[in-house]
Amino acid sequence: MIDFTRRFCLNFVEKSDSSDMTKRFFFSILLCLLAIAGQAGVVKLAILSDVHVTPGNANEGKLREAVTEINFADVDAVMLTGDLTNEGSDEQLRNIKGILDGIVHPFYIIPGNHENNWSQSACKTFNDLWGSDRFVFTVDDLVVVGMNCGPFMKMGDGHIKQEDLLWLDSTLTAMVKPGMRVLSVNHYPILDDMDNYRAYVDILKKYPVITHQCGHYHSWRLYETDGINGLMVRALDMGGGNYGYTLMTIDLDRNWIYVYNKVIGKQPEQMYAYHINLDYYTPISTQEHFAVPAGFDVQRMVADNASIFTRVGLDNKNLYFGNSLGYCKAVDKKTCTVLWQYKTDAMLFSRPAVSDKFIVLPTSDKRLVWLDKKTGKPQWQYDAAGPYVADGVVRDGVLYQGGFKTFQAWDVKRHRLLWQYDSIDNYCQAAPVVDGNDVIFGAWDTYLRCLNRRTGALRWQWNNGRSVNLYSPGNVVPVVTPERVVVVAPDRMTTAVNRKDGTQLWREKNENKVRESLGRSADGKVAYAKTMDGTLVAMSTGAEYQHLWTVDLGFGYEHAPCIVLEHDGYIYCGSRRGMLAVVNAATHELVFTYQLGTSEVNGFEVDSNGDIYCSLIEGTIWRITRNR
Repeated sequence: MIDFTRRFCLNFVEKSDSSDMTKRFFFSILLCLLAIAGQAGVVKLAILSDVHVTPGNANEGKLREAVTEINFADVDAVMLTGDLTNEGSDEQLRNIKGILDGIVHPFYIIPGNHENNWSQSACKTFNDLWGSDRFVFTVDDLVVVGMNCGPFMKMGDGHIKQEDLLWLDSTLTAMVKPGMRVLSVNHYPILDDMDNYRAYVDILKKYPVITHQCGHYHSWRLYETDGINGLMVRALDMGGGNYGYTLMTIDLDRNWIYVYNKVIGKQPEQMYAYHINLDYYTPISTQEHFAVPAGFDVQRMVADNASIFTRVGLDNKNLYFGNSLGYCKAVDKKTCTVLWQYKTDAMLFSRPAVSDKFIVLPTSDKRLVWLDKKTGKPQWQYDAAGPYVADGVVRDGVLYQGGFKTFQAWDVKRHRLLWQYDSIDNYCQAAPVVDGNDVIFGAWDTYLRCLNRRTGALRWQWNNGRSVNLYSPGNVVPVVTPERVVVVAPDRMTTAVNRKDGTQLWREKNENKVRESLGRSADGKVAYAKTMDGTLVAMSTGAEYQHLWTVDLGFGYEHAPCIVLEHDGYIYCGSRRGMLAVVNAATHELVFTYQLGTSEVNGFEVDSNGDIYCSLIEGTIWRITRNR
């Protein structure tokens, strides 16, 4: 739909006799609509570098073709990172500006050594035409900052001007708020090609820089400087008729960067996919937000080599998880060593289900795999019709597992299917609640369901009155009491239904901006919901809606579907940006917050010792211990 809209609008402007002002207004409306339609947390950039355009040369025509393609692309911004021309003359600069002015997306540009070293105007014309030789802009929670790096008017190494270093530091200090990231841009890499690159890097290390992007070498390359990822991208002309540019997709929520080679007229080809590394970066902490009070201990147990999208499975000795490379791993809780790993053919999203003898692994490659708990070796598998992305629950030797358009109960020891419910029109995602004779769960087909635990027969189902699947209670673990079931959903409403027959009792209508993060008190009398404003609200699970209290968790804008856990008198919440918040359940006071990382907290689990474990998408697992 986005591409169709863009093509329609471009065609309109090209054929229309409207004034330039009308065309610009039309495009501004178009780009606003496209921005609204974009995916939250994902930033898409088109990058041109080393285009080397001289009036009439082959690169000039190919740049025009590239601009036309980019105008049709679904990107948030376009950058040209140096070497616009061959000689930096005024004629060449004005010529290429006439081409670049045709880009309809937000556009940002810096010069390269071919503009600085042989400049007809001593580097002045570039600033006259584009206003500055540096830029900064934001998209979502990403700050993109670029600047000139010489060499200036004579042959030499690259060099950042001192005033630009001061500007960089002050600008990032002012703009980078908690949870934000930085993309650094230059024509040169942060290597010894630049004579003062150490001073540059020392500033960048003060901020959460996800990558330094550059050109200059007309080649692809990934490198690292002091832990900061560096990315060199292609030139317009790579030889042999290979003309093109670079596309970059930055997934801020999942902490991954994807880089594509876009040859003009061909489909993009992925060149790199790498995890955002911020290990070098130590944010300035404060007592209020980062200190752990006496009585608590927070320890990182696992730093995996891939993303972790699953919650953690636990037993007395080990923890179990899956990662984005398709590995299920067992880790000793005392030594933090990997005991075994089992490879699947796709990313894992479901928590490994733990029983006495087996780990039952729901996979995205459409299987349930029984793994030997001690060795990780596969013992048996069930081939399903679709992928598993839901967390299963083992009770009394039975696995209750949601799947794609199905929900199943398995005798784990005998790997025997006990019953299957197939009247689901989409997939299950969150863990079910197994209580008494009921199995209660939501799915992405708009329904919350209650099944008979012994037979799988439908007892009741509830719908929020909407037909849109995206408003379903599909990724929330319900709060279940003997009389009622409470759920939240992306429609931003909390609902309580009668557990006996599923009739709706009350519905809190967007008062608190809830979404998919829910939990309950130990006695079941209170439901906790994390809001999109970063607060925790407490509501009665009674027959009528009653707001009890609210506490600000300090998360800011928030949407992580992380379970809220109450355990031993404290409430644990996790944010989309890796922050842990602990609240006293009796006094309703925020006890402390702690920055576990920069990515989403997947969920909390409690082991038999009362220790709490959580995983982060960036590939870490943490243990929170109370010193009782």
